[in-house]
Amino acid sequence: MRIGISACLLGDKVRYDQTDKRNEDIINLLKGHEIIRICPEMSAGFSLPHEPLEIRGNSVFSKSGEDVSSKLLEGSRSCFKMIKDCDLVILKSKSPSCGYKKIYDGSFSGRLIDGNGIFTSLCIENGITVFNELQLEEIKEYLNPADSAQ
Repeated sequence: MRIGISACLLGDKVRYDQTDKRNEDIINLLKGHEIIRICPEMSAGFSLPHEPLEIRGNSVFSKSGEDVSSKLLEGSRSCFKMIKDCDLVILKSKSPSCGYKKIYDGSFSGRLIDGNGIFTSLCIENGITVFNELQLEEIKEYLNPADSAQ
């Protein structure tokens, strides 16, 4: 399978605070598959490190209040071109670009709400199967349906 994945989950230090979220379980699951690493925030041209970003309403803001929606949408579109033919994407939970099912509420207080990041929404709107790294069992089942049928 061809799989798009958030670069931070592979160990790239591309998060806003110049850290990664390397996930060995996900990396091990992906052995033998074609991997396309993506980071909408890097594709958008954000520097490292940069201010945290959160979605409030239909817009993305930096912690200091700058509306960066169009910049992040541009980076998301660029990444989408890279993964449009993938079988699925595995994205970093809670992220304003890659969050799936839960994102921060835009108050920079750590509060989570139901929702998806900008890139994730673009994937869903275009029929790409999306998982976040917290859905390990679901990813295993998707990658190896015969194993879960036993």
